Amino acid sequence: MVSSEVVPFAKTGGLADVVGALATEFARLGHDVCVLLPAYRQVDALGYQVVDYARLAVPTAQGLVEARIQELTGAHSNVAGSGRLRVLTVRHDAFFSRSGLYQEAGRDYPDNLERFAFFCRTVMELLVHFGEKDGWQADLLHVHDWQAALCAVYLRTLYQAKVAFGKIRSVLTVHNLGYQGLFPAEHFSLTGLPAQLFTPAGLEFYGKLNLLKGGLVFADLLTTVSPTYSQEIQTPEYGCGLEGVISGRKDVLHGIVNGIDAEIWNPAKDPHLPAQYSVSDMSGKARCKKGLQRELKLGTEKGPLIGVIARLTGQKGIDLVIDIIPELMELDVQVVILGTGDVKYEQLVRELAERYPGRLAVRNVFDEGLAHRIEAGADIFLMPSRYEPCGLSQLYSLRYGTVPIVRKTGGLADTVVNYAPSTFKGSRATGFSFTDTSADSLLTCLLLALSIYRKKADWHRIVRAGMEQDLSWARSAEIYLQLFQELLEGKEPERK
Repeated sequence: MVSSEVVPFAKTGGLADVVGALATEFARLGHDVCVLLPAYRQVDALGYQVVDYARLAVPTAQGLVEARIQELTGAHSNVAGSGRLRVLTVRHDAFFSRSGLYQEAGRDYPDNLERFAFFCRTVMELLVHFGEKDGWQADLLHVHDWQAALCAVYLRTLYQAKVAFGKIRSVLTVHNLGYQGLFPAEHFSLTGLPAQLFTPAGLEFYGKLNLLKGGLVFADLLTTVSPTYSQEIQTPEYGCGLEGVISGRKDVLHGIVNGIDAEIWNPAKDPHLPAQYSVSDMSGKARCKKGLQRELKLGTEKGPLIGVIARLTGQKGIDLVIDIIPELMELDVQVVILGTGDVKYEQLVRELAERYPGRLAVRNVFDEGLAHRIEAGADIFLMPSRYEPCGLSQLYSLRYGTVPIVRKTGGLADTVVNYAPSTFKGSRATGFSFTDTSADSLLTCLLLALSIYRKKADWHRIVRAGMEQDLSWARSAEIYLQLFQELLEGKEPERK
């Protein structure tokens, strides 16, 4: 498994959570898993014991460059099950020993193409080393997003003729199509690929080099993080210019919903909470609400507490939330917003918090503990994303008995069952959803939820249905492994 970030070693977003959790589940299910990521400065800062595994001479546009492969000993060594999980890092300090993973002070590193081409090329050289020195033959190469996509290209081009590589199959998982790895055409030679691949049928994209497109074209199997998103990215609205490429490969595209770490996100054991609770004993949730009100200097009103945890960007629909705050403040509700993002949105929410003290609390920080306490202490969670490949916050909300209100898109559409007479009667409704990307639609949906909130028995029925969902990674990992097995056996994977 090849990724630019993996928990608990390096993280900027949900990609790290997914790769770290999937790798652990695959090992628990009996597979021999090797995870590869760059040796960033933040990985070193964690203090894991490091063992030198290999030194490789990696071909680059500037000639051979040394990469040190190091194993993080003790990392995931206690995985239960019959499999094995190893974590290896690619060390080349000139590329990776920096304060950021991809950027600094809001600006991408200018040599990102060179950095991640080197990372991917090193992975391929390591696969050669595995086969020649250790007798360990990879069956499957699972790469994630644009930073690792060149591995799938190299496998079918520069390394295709190597005997050991003939049997390896590749899978590319797209976590967010909005990030594609775009670079100037004149830098194509830094990939080491033959010039004939820089065409519309290859890695060329409107005059630029597109690394993600390379993976989409060359990988044997494509997955993304929810069934609805796999359909959406085949349309102009969500395809980010790649909808034609993706539609052309729809027969090998599968959408698999992410899971969550059910141990870390467990209200019955969560150490971040002032009180624990479960679906069979919800008394602790009320104490969590009171604790959150005290922590954020909100009033002790008994009306619903509405939570928002998100990057403050247009993609997340934070502008829709901002637009309805004045109307919400006329109701018997409180709101808490946690997140950083665009400067203009950070400023707007802070100004609103100053206007409505004791009713609206805003924290423009990353605070993992507070995120857990908001999920536990809030009654309602807002997630009005314009697009959302999968989303994790709505899954945490379901787990914590906090009813999500979401826009019906991507993974939000796949994981939240909208309240309606039929779904409620069957005890399947787990939240509320709306379709139009407008503040009016969000407000209308929220007002419906507030009307149900006043009917305590009905509300608890929705809460219970959400908390009883199986949101674990085990379910998703089994689906991945079935697809992998069918791919390796040469079968046509069944549509998911």
